[in-house]
Amino acid sequence: MGLVASVQDLSKIYSKPGTGVEVAALRSISIDFVEGEYTAIMGASGSGKSTLMNILGCLDRPTIGRYILGGDDVSQMPDDALSEIRSRRIGFIFQNFNLIPQLTVLENLEVPMFYLGYTPAVRRARAMELAERVGLGHRTDHRPTELSGGQQQRVCIARSLVNDPLILMADEPTGNLDSKTGQSILAIFDELVEAGKTVLMVTHDPTVAHRCHRVIRLHDGSIQSDERNARRTVEAEAGQFSPQPA
Repeated sequence: MGLVASVQDLSKIYSKPGTGVEVAALRSISIDFVEGEYTAIMGASGSGKSTLMNILGCLDRPTIGRYILGGDDVSQMPDDALSEIRSRRIGFIFQNFNLIPQLTVLENLEVPMFYLGYTPAVRRARAMELAERVGLGHRTDHRPTELSGGQQQRVCIARSLVNDPLILMADEPTGNLDSKTGQSILAIFDELVEAGKTVLMVTHDPTVAHRCHRVIRLHDGSIQSDERNARRTVEAEAGQFSPQPA
């Protein structure tokens, strides 16, 4: 498996305004992420996991150290270059969905492709393909308020795939869902990983982390543990991926 991303001796230090006090949110972290790996990032509030995900998602820069994404050092890129990297190499899935309420499912899927310069015909065809992939081909003309939480999260997953990203980054993607619906969403992630996608997921739920190939635990800005284990078989619990609307 090829190397997708690497952080090397990475630290993030914040200065408290007006105090001169510096706080280290991350302390000399080094991690490699390989293609097709499913990684859970865990840690208590204040452990640094959100800061790490922001840097990995090119939403922030490290104070010290390097971040190599797809062979490019993005550590100190200017904002416009980071924005371009985000739009082309990273897919985001949020706990709160972040869909545009005035737009239909199809239109929500087309928005990022508009900014990527896809033609209208390609945008529409790709959006339909992805809606079908997550089991929402029959709901493409519905708006977010007309969908269940599970269906909205399926739209988010489809939207994250429009740019065929190097990495999918999910922040507590089942946090607002009931357990049954959450299992159906996690089954989609299982299928994406089986298809070769690299997934990083922030979670506080050990049962979610147990599905992953790898679990990284942070504590006070440092790596407390980094464990790779054979994934347990989840078919008995979640079933093979089947695009049934939640």
